[in-house]
Amino acid sequence: MIVLASNSVTRASILKENGVNFIQRVSDFNEDGLVESNPSHFVYRATLGKMKSYIQKYGLDEMPVLCADTVVSSLGKILRKAKSEDEAREILKLQSGQKVSILTCMILKTQNREFIDLSRTIYVFEKFDDQKLEEYLKRGEWRDKAGACMVEGFCKEYIKEVVGFVSTAKGLCIEKLLPYLEGDFS
Repeated sequence: MIVLASNSVTRASILKENGVNFIQRVSDFNEDGLVESNPSHFVYRATLGKMKSYIQKYGLDEMPVLCADTVVSSLGKILRKAKSEDEAREILKLQSGQKVSILTCMILKTQNREFIDLSRTIYVFEKFDDQKLEEYLKRGEWRDKAGACMVEGFCKEYIKEVVGFVSTAKGLCIEKLLPYLEGDFS
């Protein structure tokens, strides 16, 4: 049994699909205060901030705690969660017809051990259809999504190439996490 320190439905779903027993508790870390232009540094610092926030609020008990963060990057820019439809449109246009990096950092921690992973999956997208993009924006599915979309959602039909694990793009690199969870991580 582990603690997933996240309110992410997708991360919870990945754990469930892979038979991981967990409880979910939210970490109160606001990553908006991070000033970092390097995507790898940003996602690591955000994940570390979530872990520190969780420990301050709940402490570390017998169960391992898992924190994670994901960031999308294209054309050298970090593509955060859009705050408006116009911002979502701009973020999606930066990905249209481009190579997009999705980085996920995970920290699995107990009182005695810590596992940290930073994984990257690269997607090469075809150019997005303008009409479908506008329909997607109107539906509001871009809300609360890094890069304003999910690879299993709107962006799926535009994927030309994938390098890396799909789970990384969804928010947890389960292929790297499972060996630690299957062993004695205490």
